[in-house]
Amino acid sequence: MSDLHHAHGHGHDGHHVDHDEHLHAHGSLKDYGIGFILSVILTAIPFWLVMTHQLQPGTTKYVILAFAAVQVVVHMIYFLHMNTKSEGGWNFMAMLLTIILLAIVMVGSIWVMMHMNANMMPHMSNDGSAVHDMQ
Repeated sequence: MSDLHHAHGHGHDGHHVDHDEHLHAHGSLKDYGIGFILSVILTAIPFWLVMTHQLQPGTTKYVILAFAAVQVVVHMIYFLHMNTKSEGGWNFMAMLLTIILLAIVMVGSIWVMMHMNANMMPHMSNDGSAVHDMQ
């Protein structure tokens, strides 16, 4: 047989590659369904909290950021298939790095916004009450 025929069913190291395992690594319809449902829930709850004013404005922004962080992790697990088994654990390390960078960006963004609010608009309070007074 030709070299092309022999190389088709083998991995880089010459071992046979199981095509079912390769397809499973891409996720199943069930995984995508769970990821989609979780994404919708993690979007709908913060939207509902904001639209119905269930929490104080200062608390709401932290709850939204928490839901956003959880949603990023859900997307990485269910849509990008990052877990401890894939790619010899390197995907998991990438996920940990993403979580750390996400935390730095979120905390830094809050810090910058709070200081901009205090320095650029000193007559407004940090609790967001001035926004509600305009309505």
